[in-house]
Amino acid sequence: MTEPVLTLTDQPTDKDESVIQSGLADYNALKTGYRDWRPLAALLRDPDTGETLGGMIGRTSYGLLFIDLVYLPETLRGQDIGKKLLQMMEQEGMARGCKSAFLLTITYQAPGFYERHGWTEFGRIACDPPGTARVFMTKTLAERNVQG
Repeated sequence: MTEPVLTLTDQPTDKDESVIQSGLADYNALKTGYRDWRPLAALLRDPDTGETLGGMIGRTSYGLLFIDLVYLPETLRGQDIGKKLLQMMEQEGMARGCKSAFLLTITYQAPGFYERHGWTEFGRIACDPPGTARVFMTKTLAERNVQG
């Protein structure tokens, strides 16, 4: 058998990502007996054009809500939009059965914002530029009220 070729790239194709994503999903399903990885986004759109201006992108998987990317234009910060987007993500995470949430931010981004909304730092790693760090944060999501 010919040895496989190892390739390092900064431009993986959609197919590359699909192979890895579906392979991992298959492996996880084999181990757990089910699949539950689902994308999630809370978007901020321009009211006139419908174009996306910012928002949050993440996913839910095996009882965890992951918030991967967050961006709000400077002109729209300080208006509780971030709070509302975060609440949307957390509520949908709970609706999907998530008990906890995870995100990664940077010291110059918004760790204080997340702390004000019940998130807790559980680690940090120094990064560039000097004096900054990646901040790992988590939050226990409230149990859904079950009415009988």
